[in-house]
This record gives sequence, structure tokens and C-alpha cells, in this order.
Amino acid sequence: MFTNIDINKMNRLMEENKDAKQIISQLLENHHTSVSMIAHEIRNPLTLVSSSLQIIEAQHPEVKEFNNWSQTMEDVEFMCSLLNELSSFNNSSTLHHSVFSIERLLKNIAVSFAIALDAEDSGIEFTSRIVPGMSDFTGDKIKLEQVVLNILRNAKEAVREDGYISLMAERQKDIIIIRCQDNGCGIPEDIMDTIFDPFVTHKENGTGLGLSSAKQIVEAHGGSIYAESSPETGTVFTVTLPV
Repeated sequence: MFTNIDINKMNRLMEENKDAKQIISQLLENHHTSVSMIAHEIRNPLTLVSSSLQIIEAQHPEVKEFNNWSQTMEDVEFMCSLLNELSSFNNSSTLHHSVFSIERLLKNIAVSFAIALDAEDSGIEFTSRIVPGMSDFTGDKIKLEQVVLNILRNAKEAVREDGYISLMAERQKDIIIIRCQDNGCGIPEDIMDTIFDPFVTHKENGTGLGLSSAKQIVEAHGGSIYAESSPETGTVFTVTLPV
């Protein structure tokens, strides 16, 4: 797996040398293909294993009392999740463009997130302010939705049951600004520099690919994503996208 540092070095080399650009482009293409093939080949039998375990549990509920059964189910679920996120991360830079209302997209995300909190009978206070007049946006609608939902889910995991989360979006000249704020536990200062690195996670059962994928998607749109955090005030994630 290439790291962000590896990719940045290769990008600089490609800018300086046309022959290197052709070779490295092919290498990166092969790399993406290999990751996709490996993930696909593992996912198929793993899905069968997961389905079989679920059938066994449904037909023989007593297995829930067996030693390590719950841990086995959790491990299989985690591996399925990891493969899905690996595929998503591997294709983060590949965009399928369309023209859509980013204002409507963000409003729909906010409504869906609020409904999900309500369905869970959560005590978290959620507010949103999507400023009108952002006009049409050209980009990958599905991947941008993935970015915002990932940030909101992270905020949900960081706050207490009596905490709050806010989502704000507006257009300033030719820039769309999306900001998610929470009053949760905050991100420790010593790990702030690594939160966007792939496979680096400080969450239990985390894959370390969510924010890495979000960063790739945002940067593929020519934008940026960054975080500000403290234990006292919580965390603010800001995404900027050029129109």
C-alpha cells in the first residue's frame, strides 16, 4: 500500500520527468487494480462465511452462549467492513462527475442524520444551517455525501449523549465551505498530524480509512479538509470546495 508521502514523491517526480510519469502512471494503475482484485477475491468467501454464521445463529440460538462466538461474529463483521472501506479508499480519487445542487444534497444529509439520531432515541442535539444560494456544483455527488456522513458519524462517536453537533455550509465567492462542529472529547494534540493517514486509527475497531478516504475525495475535487480540536471545546472539521 502506497502512503501519502510515497504518492506525493511520485507526483513530484512525474512533474519533473515525462518518462517517469508514464512508468509511474502505469505502476499506480496496476497498484489500484491489484488492490481491487485482492479485495474482491477475499470478500466473496468472507461473505459466504458471514452468511453461514448468521444462518447457524438463527437456527441454533444457543451458539450465542459458546465461548468466543460473539468475538468471532464481531471479527468477521470487522473484516467485511475493512474490505468495503479498502475498496472505497482505493477508488477515492476516481470521480464520476455530474451537475447537482450541493445545497439540496447537504440538506438531505442533514435530514437523514437527524432522523437516524431520532430513531436511536439519542439525546444528542443536532442543528444544521445550509445557507441558500450556493448554485449548482460539478463533482461526484455520492463521494461527497460519503465525506460529510463520515465526518458526522465521527462527531457522533465523539460526543456524549447530552452533547451537540452542528453542520454549517455556505458559499464565499467561488468556494463552498462545509463545517461540522461538535463538543465532544476532542482529538489529542499528539495525533492531530496523523488523523488523515491511512490505516492509522485511535478508535476501537476502527479501520483508519474513513478520514483518509475523505481527504482523497476532497482533494480530487480540488478542495481541502482540515480539523481544529481541543479537549475543552471539541472538534471542528472544515471542508472547502472550489466551485
